[in-house]
This record gives sequence, structure tokens and C-alpha cells, in this order.
Amino acid sequence: MKPMLRVAMIGQKGYPPVHGGIERHVAELSVRLAQRGIAVDIYSRPHYSNADGPTTEPHVRVIRMASLPTKHFDAITHTVLSTIDSLRRDHDIVHYHALGPGLLAGWPRWLRGRPTVTTVHGLDWQREKWGPLARGILRLGESASARLPDRTIVVSRALAAHYSRVHGRDAVCIPNGINEPILREPTSLGAFGITGDYVLFVGRLVPEKGCHLLVEAYGRLPEEVRKRYQLVIAGDAGFTEDYVTRLKSQASPGTVFTGFVHGQVLDELYTGASLVTLPSSLEGLSIALLESMSYGNACLVSDIPPNLEAGADAVAYVPSGDVAALARGIEELLGDPERRRTLASKARVRALAEYSWDRAADETAALYRSIAR
Repeated sequence: MKPMLRVAMIGQKGYPPVHGGIERHVAELSVRLAQRGIAVDIYSRPHYSNADGPTTEPHVRVIRMASLPTKHFDAITHTVLSTIDSLRRDHDIVHYHALGPGLLAGWPRWLRGRPTVTTVHGLDWQREKWGPLARGILRLGESASARLPDRTIVVSRALAAHYSRVHGRDAVCIPNGINEPILREPTSLGAFGITGDYVLFVGRLVPEKGCHLLVEAYGRLPEEVRKRYQLVIAGDAGFTEDYVTRLKSQASPGTVFTGFVHGQVLDELYTGASLVTLPSSLEGLSIALLESMSYGNACLVSDIPPNLEAGADAVAYVPSGDVAALARGIEELLGDPERRRTLASKARVRALAEYSWDRAADETAALYRSIAR
């Protein structure tokens, strides 16, 4: 059956989703949208993936477009070229992801009369890696995301409230989802130097994820705790190589940096973790947190609104940015197996009940059909 609609996805780094929450979001939605009669073209950056052309998923294809792969020009150059390419194709809807790419959400409407959608995954101008000029441009992107597209999607209620309060925009809240977790025995973790129990962090190594706070907090734990529990940091730089170098130089013995992992290895890490930590200062709605919860992990996270929204009473919290509180929280939870079991059980139930990629795809497909011309 020929799909009723063809949608261009622009703004993500690419496909398949090797790393990054936006890339995972786009990949999970695209497969499910295709199953609902909507074809998807995913624009990909050359340095992210070699994929080009049809994928193994029917009605999902990858289109590689060039970019200037630097911190400040990678996203915007790729978005401009992808948008120009999309204007030449038969896309019914153009869907932008993130604030920077969303600056171009007016082009398809003005030049071809095509509806556009922007999904806001977080307030990117708040990220610590950006300087004043980049922050200013991303602030313009936030304003544009409220005014240029036919519909604005946000991934959390906290972001929806922000758009209502600041921009007077009724954004559509479609949260991230999760898949049914695959529990795996730790058959490959030894290759990374993981030899026993561990505290786990999963995410890009950028300042707003708070990994520097975690490294410092782990170093403050009593020596007997650090001897029993390693700290495993699963992730790598996002144009933040200097930051990662500092992290590794400051890390205490017992810290393991795995780099980016996915698939079976990530399943094994989630399955075997004694505690998962996410001390971030900025999130949209963390897929890593939702996944950790779905695996039945006890989670200790910062008390920012998106984490409170995702975790409710099923995770433990510490004040954002407070290293001493983070160290105390880790030590207390590691010393209280019963509380960890209680949190883990509640987390799994909440994650699987509240967050679903199928539900997200249903709501996104309905939104597309409501604006298609």
C-alpha cells in the first residue's frame, strides 16, 4: 500500500541511532510511523553514519547531506542543505528537531506551501557549551519554534508549560517512549574493565549532564565503597573533547569510561547496574532515565522539573549542582539494598505504564494528518 504521506525529518544527526536522544527519538518514531502508513525520509550527516538510501524498514530511507562538522556550524549547515533538498522532493510535511534547525521551519511553508512541525527536545540555549553568540541564536530558535511551524511538539509537560507561559503557544506534549527492556547477562563487560558491582551513568559527556559532578562525588566516597563499586560512564564527547579530557584526568581509580555503547552492551550495563545516576542540570525528557527505570534500576537524579516529571516517586533525588548531596545520596543508596529494591520495582512499573513509543507514534501520526494539505 502506498503511504498516504511522506515526511522529512531534519535536525537529527542521522540514522541508525548510534548515540544521542534526538537520534533515538527519530529512529523509534520513524519505524512506527511507517507501520501507520507514513513514509519517512531521515536526513543524515556524513560524519555520523554511512547509511544512505532505503533501510531495512519499509518506507524509511536515509538521505545523506553534507555539513561543516564543527561545533557551531554542523547543525545549521546540514539543516540548510537538507531543507533545500526537501523542497525539491515530494514531502508532504517537513518535521524539524531542536531549536537551531527549527529556525528554518518557515521555508517549506513560504516557498512550497508545505506544513511544518518542530519538536523541542530541550532549551538548547541553556547548554553550558555555548558562548553568547550561539546562545543568542538558539534563543531566536526558541522564539521561531513557537511561531514558524504549523505545530510545535514538546517532549515534556515542563516544556509545554514554558511555551505557554513565555510564548503563549499551546504546544503539543508527546513524551519520549521506551521499548520493552531486554535483560542480559554481563558477557561482554569485562572487555571494558568492569569487574564487579558498579554505579552507572549513560549519556553524552557534555557539561549539562553533570558528569563532572558525578566524578567528583565518586571521589568523595569512602575508599571501601569505591573498592566495592566501580563508576561506569557510558558515553563520549559531543564537540566537548576538552571537557572529556578533564573528566578523565580528574577521575578516581575505579572509574571506567566505555565510550558510546548501544545494543547488547547497553542492555548488559542496564541489567547489571547497582545504581544509575543522572545529575544533569538540563533535560527535555531523558530517554536514558526512562530506560534505566524500565530495566528495574534504582535511580538517583537531579531535582530538575523534567526528571521530577519522569520519575515522580519512583526515583531518588538530589539538589541539582550539589556535589556533597550527590555523594551522600550515592553512599546512602549503596548502603541500603532494601530501598534500592523498592525504588527499582516502582521505577519499572511507572516507566512501562507511562512511556511508550507506540503511543508517541500514534499521536504524531494523528498530528500529521490534522495539518496535511
